[in-house]
Amino acid sequence: MTHRAGHKEPLEREALSRRGEFLEFLGLTAAAGAFALFVVRPDVSAELVHYLATRTAGFAP
Repeated sequence: MTHRAGHKEPLEREALSRRGEFLEFLGLTAAAGAFALFVVRPDVSAELVHYLATRTAGFAP
């Protein structure tokens, strides 16, 4: 009979997986922080919309 060795993942793939998990954690942390900021200070969302509107208005001809 033929003996089959267990398939091992390359180390590079494990590193990419860990990096992806870390980036996902950072994204979730940023999203939770933004949500908490909007709950604590609702006027921030209005200021953000105003800021984005004035910045993009400068690009219009």
